[in-house]
Amino acid sequence: MAFSNQQQFISELEKAGELIRIKTYVDPKLEIAEITDRISKEPGGGKALLFENTGYDFPVLMNAYGSERRMCLALGVEKLDDIAADIEHLFKLLTGPKESLLDKLRLLPKLSEFASWMPKVKKGRGACQEVVMATPDISKLPVITCWPNDGGPFVTLPVIHTRDPNTNIRNVGMYRMQVFGPTLTGMHWHRHKVSARHFNEYKKLNKKMPVAVALGGDPAYAYSATAPLPDNVDEYMLAGFLRKKKVELVKCITQPEIEVPADADFIIEGYVDPNDELIWEGPFGDHTGYYSLPDWYPKFHITAITHKKNPVYPATIVGIPPQEDAWLGKATERIFLAPIKMTMVPEIVDMDMPVEGVFHNLVITKIQKDYPGQGQKVMNAMWGAGQMMFNKILVLTSNNDFPITDYKKLAQDVFLRLNPATDLSFTQGPMDVLDHSCSKLGFGGKMCIDGTYKYEEEIDTKYTYTTERIYVDVDKIRTSFPEIAGMNTSLLKIDIPCLIVSVKKNRKGHVKELHQQLCANKSLQDIKMILYVEHTVDANDLPVALWRFCNNLDPKRDHVLAEQPAIAEPGTTWACMGLDGTLKTAELDDFHRDWPNIIVAADETIAAVDKKWNELGIGKFIPSPSLKYKDQVYGQEAVAKS
Repeated sequence: MAFSNQQQFISELEKAGELIRIKTYVDPKLEIAEITDRISKEPGGGKALLFENTGYDFPVLMNAYGSERRMCLALGVEKLDDIAADIEHLFKLLTGPKESLLDKLRLLPKLSEFASWMPKVKKGRGACQEVVMATPDISKLPVITCWPNDGGPFVTLPVIHTRDPNTNIRNVGMYRMQVFGPTLTGMHWHRHKVSARHFNEYKKLNKKMPVAVALGGDPAYAYSATAPLPDNVDEYMLAGFLRKKKVELVKCITQPEIEVPADADFIIEGYVDPNDELIWEGPFGDHTGYYSLPDWYPKFHITAITHKKNPVYPATIVGIPPQEDAWLGKATERIFLAPIKMTMVPEIVDMDMPVEGVFHNLVITKIQKDYPGQGQKVMNAMWGAGQMMFNKILVLTSNNDFPITDYKKLAQDVFLRLNPATDLSFTQGPMDVLDHSCSKLGFGGKMCIDGTYKYEEEIDTKYTYTTERIYVDVDKIRTSFPEIAGMNTSLLKIDIPCLIVSVKKNRKGHVKELHQQLCANKSLQDIKMILYVEHTVDANDLPVALWRFCNNLDPKRDHVLAEQPAIAEPGTTWACMGLDGTLKTAELDDFHRDWPNIIVAADETIAAVDKKWNELGIGKFIPSPSLKYKDQVYGQEAVAKS
C-alpha cells in the first residue's frame, strides 16, 4: 500500500488503535525519549506516540515502527513474510528458463509492473517545499536529545541522499546527525557506508558534496534507507516495490543535483566540504544499548530547510533492547531472506536475529544439510554477504521440524549435536564500528556454532558426552570460587548443557584460569559451554545476560577450551568451551580502547516523567526501564570507569 504522506500513515495507525496522541507538554530534551523507552518496552512494542505539545511549531512522532503490526501497516502487508514470498516469486520468474514464446509473453506484465516501481522525477516543486524557511535554522525543529550523556540533540530518522560524482548513481541511507548550530550538523557515516565512499570521490575531485535529508513522507522511505541493498541498487526502487507505486521525486532548491521525495514532511539541504576540518561528534546512546563514543566525522552545512504545511517531525530512540529498531531489523530479516537464498546461499531454510543480539551480533540460520562440511560452506558464504560481514556469532541448525524462534527446542537440538572442540569455528574480519569489544576499531573476531546434523566424516571419536541431566551445587562452587557473583543453572534443568556465570575479575587472565579450574571439577562434567558475564549482571536474568554477553565478546580473543578425561567412557575426552563476555580493561585484559557505558536515563528525567505521567493519557503507570540497569553502570560518563 502506498501512503500519500506521513499524515495518512498516522491516520491509519490511529484507526487501527495503534497511536496515542499526547497533548501535555513534553520536552524534546530527554523527556520524549524517556516516555518512548517505557512504552516501546511494553509487550508487543506498545503504541506509536504523537507528541503534539513540544514547545516547537511541530509535533513529534515516535515509535511508529515499534511493533510487528505497525511494521506491517507501514509496508502494506498482513505479515512480513508476504514480502519475502513476493520477492522469491519475482526472482524465480525473472531467472527461470523461458522455453516458449508463451513463457516469454507471460513475463511481459511483470516487466511492466517492475517498470512502474522505478522512481520518477517530476517538474516543479513538491509538497515538501510548500514552506521555505527564510533563514534555515535546524534549531527551530524539535530535534530530540535521547540520553543524558549524548553529545547533544540528534536527528535520528534522517533519510540521507547523496550521489556518486562519477556515475551519478544515487544512494539513500540513514546516518544520525548531531546538531551543532543553526546551520551545522555532523554526518555520521561509517567507512563501510556507500555515502562515505561517495564523499571519498568528492575528495579526489576537490569538490563540495551536495547532500539532502528527508524526514517523513511514506514510511517505506525510512525503511528502505535502512535496508542492506547491494551497491548501486536504488533504494527508491525497493520503496516502489514495497508500496506498489513509484516514488515521486523533486529537485532540491539549493542543491538541484539531488532529488528528494515530493511528499516528505521536511527537507534539509546542504553540502559536505572535503576541505573542512572534521568535527568531534558524539557520544550517542546507540542501538547496542551502549554509548557509541565520540570520534571525528564530516561537517554538514545547511543551505535550506523546507517543509510541507502542517508537517510532523519523525524521530526514534535506540538503546537497551527491545526498542523500535528491533522491528525494523525484523523486517529486514524477513524481506532479505529470499534474496540471500536465491542468490548466495540456496541451502538456507530460515534465519532469525534475536533481539538480544542487536542485529549483527547474533544470527541463527537453519539450513538444508546434505553433505559433510556444508555448515562451513554456509558460514563462509554468509560472512561474505553484504552487511552479514559484520556478524559476530553465527548459529547453524539443520534437519529439524520446529521453528528456529522456539529458542528452547533450538538450544536443546544445537547442544545435543555440538562438540565444542570441533564444531566451533573462529576467525577475524570486518566488524561494525559500533562494536566496542573489538581490540581494533571495526576489526575483530567471529564465531560459528555448528549445531547441524553431523555426518560420519565430521565426527571425532576422541570426544564423548553423556546426555544425562547435569546437577551443579551452586553454593558449593561459589564457596570454592568467591569471585563468582552468580551462576545460572536453569538451562541444565531443560537439558541444555550450558552455564552462565557472573564473575568479578581481579587479575590478568582471570576468566581463562577460572574456566580451567571449573572444568576440573567433576560435577561439571559434560557441560559443553560456559558463558561468563560481568559481576554486575544478574546471571539468572537470561535476556539481559545474553545481551551483555553478545556485546562484550570478541569470540576469537575471548575463548578458551578446557579438556578433561571423560568419566563415562575411559580413554576419551570431554571438552567445554568458555567464552568471556565481561568488560575488558587495559589493566586486566591488555585492552587499550575506551569501553562505553550502558545507557540509562538520568534520575531527574525519570522523576520529571513520573510526576507528569497521569497527565499524559497513556494508561497505567510504567516505571522507567533504566531503573533495572542502574547497578550495572560504571561511573556517570559515557565511558565506563571500572
